[in-house]
Amino acid sequence: MELCVALDLPTKEENLVLIEKIKAHDVWLKVGLRTYIRDGEEFLKAIKEINPDFKIFLDLKLYDIPNTMADAAESIMGLGVDMFNVHASAGKRAMETVMQRLEKFESRPIVLAVTALTSFAEDEFQAVYESSIQQKANQFAKDAQDAGLDGVVCSAFESRSIKNITDVNFMTLTPGIRPFGEDAGDQKRVADVAFAKNESVDFIVVGRPIYQSQNPAEVVSKILAQF
Repeated sequence: MELCVALDLPTKEENLVLIEKIKAHDVWLKVGLRTYIRDGEEFLKAIKEINPDFKIFLDLKLYDIPNTMADAAESIMGLGVDMFNVHASAGKRAMETVMQRLEKFESRPIVLAVTALTSFAEDEFQAVYESSIQQKANQFAKDAQDAGLDGVVCSAFESRSIKNITDVNFMTLTPGIRPFGEDAGDQKRVADVAFAKNESVDFIVVGRPIYQSQNPAEVVSKILAQF
């Protein structure tokens, strides 16, 4: 299991201070929609300047018509990131188109598909998808595997079932991790590190418990110790 630290602070400067504090740790850094729109490619370069060994997960959740998603994925190839994601809701053809477009590159980032956002409660998800979270997450995961993706984004509660219907090596990345029982905030399906580990999760994403701490490096060390 690996740790992704979410860079969700209000300013570029605050995120860079956080990165400096944890630069000695072997972790991934997650750059989300707000951060990337605000700070762009230059921020990605700044991360590598602090520690070239940091791996970057660009969390933009691409969702559009197939060709536009493939165009965006090709553009992402020029950013030097190590992982990015698309929405499985865009459909199998869209995911296949993305992966076909990436075939011309000698190497590519890890590509994941978002199944059910961890902010969804069961009734909210049913209202949108007319299906249970578990059932739809399984379907989306199978579509993603068939399309040639490397794994999915899901909650820790769906990870084991997804691996059972796909493959043990099909990756699961889980947001909504509260390592020490912190408040769930705007997330609905949260879990701790022990639960995620038991469910064979490959990557956990932790944000607020790290960046709201007075000593982020110490929190990162405590999380990694649980691995």
